[in-house]
Amino acid sequence: MNSKEIIQLDRKHLWHPFTPISYWMDPAFHPISIASGEGAWLIDTDGKRYLDGNSSIWTNLHGHRQPQIDGAIRQQLDKIAHSSFLGLTHEPAVRLAEKLVQYVKAEGLSPSLDRVFFSDDGSTAMEAGLKIILQSFAQNGQAQRTDFLSPDGAYHGDTVGAMSLGHSDTFHRHYKPVLFPSRKVMTPACYRCPFNHAQPEQSDARSYRKCNFECATLAEEEIHRSGDQLAAWVLEPRVQGAAGMVMHPHGYAARTAAAARKVGAQVFFDEVLTGFGRTGSPLASHAEGFIPDVLALAKGFTGGYLPLAATLTSDEIFQSFGGDPDRTFFHGHSYTANPLGCAAALANLELLAEPQKKIQHRELIKNIQTLSQRFWTHPNVGDVRQEGAILAIELVADRSTRACFSPKERLGLCVCQSARVFGLLTRPIGDVLVLMPPYCTTADELEQMVDALLLAMQKEILV
Repeated sequence: MNSKEIIQLDRKHLWHPFTPISYWMDPAFHPISIASGEGAWLIDTDGKRYLDGNSSIWTNLHGHRQPQIDGAIRQQLDKIAHSSFLGLTHEPAVRLAEKLVQYVKAEGLSPSLDRVFFSDDGSTAMEAGLKIILQSFAQNGQAQRTDFLSPDGAYHGDTVGAMSLGHSDTFHRHYKPVLFPSRKVMTPACYRCPFNHAQPEQSDARSYRKCNFECATLAEEEIHRSGDQLAAWVLEPRVQGAAGMVMHPHGYAARTAAAARKVGAQVFFDEVLTGFGRTGSPLASHAEGFIPDVLALAKGFTGGYLPLAATLTSDEIFQSFGGDPDRTFFHGHSYTANPLGCAAALANLELLAEPQKKIQHRELIKNIQTLSQRFWTHPNVGDVRQEGAILAIELVADRSTRACFSPKERLGLCVCQSARVFGLLTRPIGDVLVLMPPYCTTADELEQMVDALLLAMQKEILV
């Protein structure tokens, strides 16, 4: 089929996530039909090449058609594609669980997360985690612990429990009647923090903030007030993704998590985005020097190949489900521990451990840091923030006042649409532009990404 035929059939039958229907159906809009991929590149049906600037919605770690992951899937396919995990097991899942536990461990930090519950994606990993926490407390004589607390703007997925843990009106306001109540504290966002008295500078706002770390103090106070009602402090450590790539001041996760432990609550970290090296360390938890009681992983787990997620817990939590059959964790998925996904994930972890891949990863982060300074040449850039291999560029109507553009302008979307003309595919979050390249991206390819985004900004924002 040619691209025109594909789009016509798509518009006749398909419904795309997070995509306004009026926008997708507009004859003036020309969707791109992806046919293949190669390294950091995506290739459409007409043969045009685009750099994958957001790693195919934050999932792809090592590039497309990565030989080792391709080979691992083919090898497993010659054995079996899927079998039930309900009361059965298989070697790929067992080996992956062992490797994942080793990957998550950090010297001198506790608890040790020795138990792995496999699921399908970030939402299901979060859903499993919150149910594990509630049931564990109920079975240990603390059934009153039913409160969950997280920062404003938090996004943890789109299943009902995951939605309830977050505070994102943009995504979830229509579903409030079916959500359970959860509480929130202020977002630890230095650039727009009311306690930050610093004047805007051409740098990551976290680097020049003038405050007394009030965001952490207020969170600690709210955790203390919750006391023995609090089931869990839920946090995306270091980076709140869908909130606008909000990057926390370092130490926020560790301080607030320690406060939760003091009142006997569980610490539940959502590392669906930040896991597997995205923030520079294997996990953002490692960078913060704090291992949670429950950890959710997804997105890059299989290197961006197949749906697979994991919820890790301590053996102590696992043992609380032992004994009477009524204490069983009655939760699962038809494709739990899919062997093909497990094979891809094993290959991904092996790649992450390769010395040459680690060097390549560090070089990418350094190159992002260097090239990110180019964005300050545009007067409508208010904040440029980086955490590892994640870069966010916040567009503002006035740099001196941090004034926003009108949401009706949908400026971030317009810039990213224009970037396609210059060979770059990425998605904004409101007026925050995002670059999150695959780890295989070369210095030249990264420079092309930055230049394409700058050209698109110059085209869409009249200075």
